[in-house]
Amino acid sequence: MGQALVTGATSGIGRAIAIALKGAGHEVVAVGRRGEALAALEREHGIAGRRADLADRKAARAALAGLAPDILVNNAGVMPPLAHFCDTDEDEIDRAVTVNLSSVLLLTRLVAPGMRARGRGHIFFTGSTAGHAAFAHYAVYCATKAAIGGFAQALRLDMAPAGVRVTEIVAGRVETGLYKGLLGEEARAAMYAGNSAVQPEDVAAMVLAVHGLPASVDVARFDILPTHQATATGGAGKKGD
Repeated sequence: MGQALVTGATSGIGRAIAIALKGAGHEVVAVGRRGEALAALEREHGIAGRRADLADRKAARAALAGLAPDILVNNAGVMPPLAHFCDTDEDEIDRAVTVNLSSVLLLTRLVAPGMRARGRGHIFFTGSTAGHAAFAHYAVYCATKAAIGGFAQALRLDMAPAGVRVTEIVAGRVETGLYKGLLGEEARAAMYAGNSAVQPEDVAAMVLAVHGLPASVDVARFDILPTHQATATGGAGKKGD
């Protein structure tokens, strides 16, 4: 089993993927900004943690020092406040673009050349249905996730000749803390009521399944939605990943 690097690993989907990869026998390095959560991963699951804000180029390079991952899970991301685009703060736009896109491009640029040289590797991106469908008040988030989708598919074409696989995870409504601070407790409870959301562990199981396929098989993208979310827009028009 190889080395895996998971970003945004201190909660939600990233944490579940890090734990699943560790359980499957991989050496896992978790990257995040919350030191106490990283310490808990190491204490409870034996997962090495590196605290870093990947939006900082120096911090990103330092986080990768001495690593040569065979699996990269680009999961770190933020949700800007839900608002009409005309009312969205410019700093919030910059932060979303930096965290959701620019830092992902940088980290992938730091890791992918090593994979190409070794002739193996698997790069995952946590995308979103918001990158493939429009939602009111999500313009900036939709833009960043659409960019991730385009980058992932073009990168796959670049890396395929070297035997490196690339997969975009297109998640629908997943029960995570992404909306904490954006929606009230009652609104979040309604969003996830009646087991109407995918769990982070479900996404992690899919990552293991996709990675476990023969090296000759490259899953360019997989969509994972709640059974009752019949379409990308969730029927009722509410986004929830």
